[in-house]
Amino acid sequence: MPRTTARSAPARRTTALAATAAAALAPLLLGLWAAGPAEAHGAPTDPVSRVYACSPDGGAPSRSAACRAAVAANGGAFTAWDNLRVANVNGRDRQVVPDGQLCSGGLPAYRGLDLARADWPSTRLAPGGTLRMRYVSTIPHTGTFKLYLTKQGYDPSRPLTWSDLPARPFAEIRDPVLTDGAYRITARLPADRTGRQVLYTIWQNSSTPDTYYSCSDVVFPKAPAKASAPSAAAATTTPQPPTGGAPVTATSAAPGTPTTAGAAAAAASPAPAAPATPVSSPVASTAGAGAGPSAPVVAGGAAAVLVLTGGAALVLRLRRR
Repeated sequence: MPRTTARSAPARRTTALAATAAAALAPLLLGLWAAGPAEAHGAPTDPVSRVYACSPDGGAPSRSAACRAAVAANGGAFTAWDNLRVANVNGRDRQVVPDGQLCSGGLPAYRGLDLARADWPSTRLAPGGTLRMRYVSTIPHTGTFKLYLTKQGYDPSRPLTWSDLPARPFAEIRDPVLTDGAYRITARLPADRTGRQVLYTIWQNSSTPDTYYSCSDVVFPKAPAKASAPSAAAATTTPQPPTGGAPVTATSAAPGTPTTAGAAAAAASPAPAAPATPVSSPVASTAGAGAGPSAPVVAGGAAAVLVLTGGAALVLRLRRR
């Protein structure tokens, strides 16, 4: 009996120590178990999402007027910026997340992100360019990223609705690799967007029941104004010839060949003195009939004819006598 009692005492002490150790370790183990899922959260940091920009980690954008208004409407800071997720959506995003609450995912804890404003911190992008997204996370998960861009004509002064987004995403990326704490996603942007738009990202996990939502405000350059076509009057600004002449056309000519404009100018200049003998036809002129350099030539020829006719008549009279 004494031996049995001696053996049972250490056993009781061992059991007591094990129970004490389990009680001490239980909170720590529970904390580690709870921390596991929390580390799997994430959100875009480039292009910067509203939830990250307005968080204590957002830097200068967190002090913007839009972020101050969002925090005020939210009733507190966005400290859990990587926890904007909804469970058991299973691809039924448009049925689960209400219109006007797309940026908050319909979660009251993030309602400040749904404010309709045109001054959210934004990222400049090029239409038709390459999107390079950095989506921060800590534990790799499988799943699909779906990227949407609001339709052309989106009005940032109105709440974001599902009708502002196309029916299909412009890019889907499945199971990207987590590198240095972030997913790096590359996609081709639509080429027909200008002005302020919203890049809406849905990350549907396949290794967890969660779906993450985020809004990143982006700005595309406005299309340059189209130059108006010159009017017909402005297009033909060549000088006009004197009255009655043909239109002057600005054309190139071979060296030594007078252009139409040069011919018109030559015709308009005074003609050299006419020869004494009569001409058979009037000199071409750009002036009206009976005027211009050819008129004296015609008059001189007529006078000569009259003198000859008079002389012949006088000779006949003298012979008759």
